[in-house]
Amino acid sequence: MIKVAIVEDNNTLRRSLCNLINQTEGMQCVASLENLLNVVSEFRKTFPDVVLMDIGLPNISGIEGVRTVKENFEKIQVLMFTVFEDDEKIFEAIKAGASGYLLKKSSPEEIIEAIEALYGGGAPMSGNIARKVIESFQHHTHPTKEDYQLTTRESEILHSLIEGISYKKLAEKYFISISTVRTHIRHIYEKLHVNSKAQAVAKILKK
Repeated sequence: MIKVAIVEDNNTLRRSLCNLINQTEGMQCVASLENLLNVVSEFRKTFPDVVLMDIGLPNISGIEGVRTVKENFEKIQVLMFTVFEDDEKIFEAIKAGASGYLLKKSSPEEIIEAIEALYGGGAPMSGNIARKVIESFQHHTHPTKEDYQLTTRESEILHSLIEGISYKKLAEKYFISISTVRTHIRHIYEKLHVNSKAQAVAKILKK
């Protein structure tokens, strides 16, 4: 069972998302919040696996909310759910610790698929958002190898992680075991001096 929390100030949308999740087999909406004022205490009660979080929230922004969630709950995966498509908001959210970025115009099917992908180790993003992130990464592919001494395979896997490919799909793509994928990712984290996929992506984008 994937436990999902929603942080969205639009009451109608928040209720619709909660209903969608509860009607999906293998998912449960365990928290539905209109702001981030009590997010830590609420999540300590429910311990969600995945959080759908708006950026344009009252009082405390969703980007600050991502930082708060990741500082207190390292294993919770945050999926930004927003109308913002500009580069600055995208990269701020990723650098803050978000592992996915989905636009509100996404279909119900895309929302469910994104939650499942995030829970499964992927980094789901709406198509045009993923393109912006990949283009930014591609501009820094060669400096990344020079600066961090990544092998060709490690660079390939890091690029695939940014595309949102899960560990299972990585293993199939490169004809290696999931255990070997995890070993490569551990080496990438060590070389980049980070502890998570989101931090790795953020470091490359910042570079």
